[in-house]
Amino acid sequence: MDAYDTGSHARHGLDGPGGAPDPAGGAESGGGPEPAGRAEPVGEAGARGGSESVGAAEPGGAPETAGGAESAGVTGPGGAPDPTGGADRVAGVPGPRPEASVPYEGPTASVPYEGPTAGGAGSGPLTVVVTDTYPEPRGGVAALSFRYRIAAAVAVAVVAVTVFVHIGMVFLHVAPSNTLTKEHGKAIDDWIYPEFEQNWKLFAPNPLQQNIAVQVRAEVKTADGGVRTTGWYDLSAEDGRAIDANPVPSHTQQNELRRAWDFFVATHDASNRATGTRGSLAETYMRRIVALRLGRDDAAGKGGTITQVQVRSSTTNVPPPPWSTERVTNQPMYRMLPWWPVTAADTAGGAE
Repeated sequence: MDAYDTGSHARHGLDGPGGAPDPAGGAESGGGPEPAGRAEPVGEAGARGGSESVGAAEPGGAPETAGGAESAGVTGPGGAPDPTGGADRVAGVPGPRPEASVPYEGPTASVPYEGPTAGGAGSGPLTVVVTDTYPEPRGGVAALSFRYRIAAAVAVAVVAVTVFVHIGMVFLHVAPSNTLTKEHGKAIDDWIYPEFEQNWKLFAPNPLQQNIAVQVRAEVKTADGGVRTTGWYDLSAEDGRAIDANPVPSHTQQNELRRAWDFFVATHDASNRATGTRGSLAETYMRRIVALRLGRDDAAGKGGTITQVQVRSSTTNVPPPPWSTERVTNQPMYRMLPWWPVTAADTAGGAE
């Protein structure tokens, strides 16, 4: 069959130099094989923008594109095939690199590369410099003005000195007798008493295991000239109820009666006789406290007058815990004091 017969599937027309396909005729061939340098099928090229390869290859096998058309044979730098296929590449202009990112030790972990390099080569390291022009605002004392910082420093210094002095005073108060306590004992006591009193009862080897209550009764001269004796008023129980119902009890409610009784016991023997010069002072202090408490409770009644009082202590053992085998009596033990006459100086408004 003739090679140029119309029924043959051979390509019509003459071959180019060296047996290469003729550039003019290869693009229009309907049934011949595709050239080796063809970029992509016509349909795919149309979907990507309507451009199609002319299909002719230049001498040497390099494909030729017309009008900047895309070609599947475009190679990247160094002769390797371009992984993007040249889809977004304009002739002679490098496109974006797929994984061009630079580590950055700042607000973000990495800065992605979104365009060609300055040199236009499309390869090589990329350096991105990010400058933080918005420093974080200062906080705390540093944010204050100079004048307020000075005031804050002075306040901190005053508090520190006060705490240091207080710790030193408490230490000297509880420490054994020494030169400083002998020389400045009054100043230490003025600082400690009554708000910061310290003692070692909590850490004593044998802590108190008894409840001591101070009670009092009075002899009253009634309005009609008669005399009667009141019942026992439990003053310690009154203080206990006032403390339990008050989240911030006063120092008087907590310590006045207890300290007065301790003072009396320390200055008197078991027979209630004074053992020193302060015994009379302890009696006067106790008598005034109980007389004022009885007046507050209106023990004399309407038109009555308290003529004398009698104080006693009621001591009761603290019961042991249920798991203990110790056995103690729960009967109270009393210490009865003599009757003390009440003068006008012992009543409300009478003491100077």
